[in-house]
Amino acid sequence: MEPYEHGMLDVGDGNQVYWETVGNPDGKPAVFLHGGPGAPSKGARKSMDPARFRIVIFHQRGCGQSTPHASDPAADMSVNTTEHLIADMEKLREHLGIEKWLLYGGSWGSTLAVAYAQRHPERVSELILIAVTMSSPREVDWLYRGASRFFPEAWARFSAHAGDPPDVVRAYADLMESPEPAVREQAALEWCRWEDTVLSLENFGQPDVFAGRASDEVIALVRIIAHYYANHGFVDDLLGNAGKLAGIPAALVHGRRDLSCPADTAYALAQAWPEAELALVDDSGHKGSPAFAEAITSAVRRFSP
Repeated sequence: MEPYEHGMLDVGDGNQVYWETVGNPDGKPAVFLHGGPGAPSKGARKSMDPARFRIVIFHQRGCGQSTPHASDPAADMSVNTTEHLIADMEKLREHLGIEKWLLYGGSWGSTLAVAYAQRHPERVSELILIAVTMSSPREVDWLYRGASRFFPEAWARFSAHAGDPPDVVRAYADLMESPEPAVREQAALEWCRWEDTVLSLENFGQPDVFAGRASDEVIALVRIIAHYYANHGFVDDLLGNAGKLAGIPAALVHGRRDLSCPADTAYALAQAWPEAELALVDDSGHKGSPAFAEAITSAVRRFSP
């Protein structure tokens, strides 16, 4: 699963997007859309079949090996939106000479996959969506306020750090734009503490996904997440526009115990999309489980050439 081809793609606005291809050069094209936003991962290497797929991996604007890095306060976040990411995907598809590709996206990646598919349905062969979220105002409010009903003391700390504002996500987005490194670093750590708390009841996966020191990767991650979710993912009503996905086969895999992205969104999307099949995995949360991994393998096998 080492890349046989990689490079930096100039996507405009002073941005260079890192990309690589792994797997079978003659296989079925599939693009892996990482979560976060701002969290490149090795997920494609664990989930996709390298013997059957030509797997395209890229780091979304501002994170990973793409430049400029969002940990740099000078990086312009106004040119980092979902519209920009969709345009970047199109430039990358054309650069690689791909006519249609399968979209594989998890968490935020599922939002980006659906947004791209609704914009360019003719370029999508199938979708595999993991830990589904459409980044709607209702979902963002749940993750950064509603879930406080389970963790009131952690919420009190998370909110207090931003000054107990009415819009805590916007307040953190503002903190991440501070010219003071110490302000950005502490805000990033408090944000990650809350994210880890929401996932803390799950039985599988590492206990603290986000915790640790305020590295450049963590600073970029929190800056990008807060920027996107303060603007509700820079997307319209993706669920309400599910009709635009008609005719595109899809497999949705979601953990029933996912507190960060409750299962009702995945269920509603599957109900509105006749070609989508939803697998709800009873023992899994957002971080997955062995049964969750098997459901993903089944989805990949379903669309393998």
